[in-house]
Amino acid sequence: MTNGTKTNGPASYFPAIEKKYGQPISHWLELLKTVNAQKHMERVAWLKTEHRMGHGHVNALVAYYAAMEKGD
Repeated sequence: MTNGTKTNGPASYFPAIEKKYGQPISHWLELLKTVNAQKHMERVAWLKTEHRMGHGHVNALVAYYAAMEKGD
């Protein structure tokens, strides 16, 4: 963050996710749209299994996506 503010919550994981997995966050959010009918932990398990992502990173993505769905 160049403006000196600290990002909190799930989005605080985004820079590390992009660096480790080589894809922008928009890529992962688009993938989550394909499993929209699944529950939180089913989405977590899917990303961990299909994309070999770590639990913390996956949970942050799924939580952020769920908040977007609710309009938070």
